[in-house]
Amino acid sequence: QVSELVQFLLVKDQKKIPIRRADMLKSVIREYKDAYSEIVNKAGRTLQEVFGLRLVEIDTKRHTYILINNLPRAEGQYLCKDKEKEKMGLLLVILSFIFMKGNSVKDSALWEFLNLLRVYPGKPHGVFGDVRKLVTDEFVRQKYLESTLIPLTDPPEFKYQWGPRAEKETSKKDVLNFVAKIQGKNPTFWTSQYSEAEA
Repeated sequence: QVSELVQFLLVKDQKKIPIRRADMLKSVIREYKDAYSEIVNKAGRTLQEVFGLRLVEIDTKRHTYILINNLPRAEGQYLCKDKEKEKMGLLLVILSFIFMKGNSVKDSALWEFLNLLRVYPGKPHGVFGDVRKLVTDEFVRQKYLESTLIPLTDPPEFKYQWGPRAEKETSKKDVLNFVAKIQGKNPTFWTSQYSEAEA
């Protein structure tokens, strides 16, 4: 439920229309309405930790919420540190996606997934700048990702896998735990990924 709510809120937020509690209950929480506040709190924590967004109730009578950017507006030196931290957050999300999809994803699937998170390849992003460049150039150059041309594709398609630096700096076990935390499930829920992570 938490992960579904996070995605629901991210998608709703694109339109910048306040999100009503009634919609959350109807579309996502459904029969779990007794756990409503727990689910909303967990979703709020995930949004803050992963995307730097804060879920704020703007009307307590009507129970409507908005997402606000919670990125530090620090001057000067702190900014680059935070930008790096945010980039690493995005990288972790991408690495998780690749691992959960069987260790290799087509670029089209990756962009589709990032679109859900309001990160678009062709549009400058407030934190990440040119996302396409960040993923296809910077992360590849830093060896976090490996990009390979898929033979006989026209227009050319690429697939992404973990790069050697990602293998060194994080582990499949950490990534699986990260996904499990976001989805509120036990890592053993994903049997094949779990056995691979434990290997």
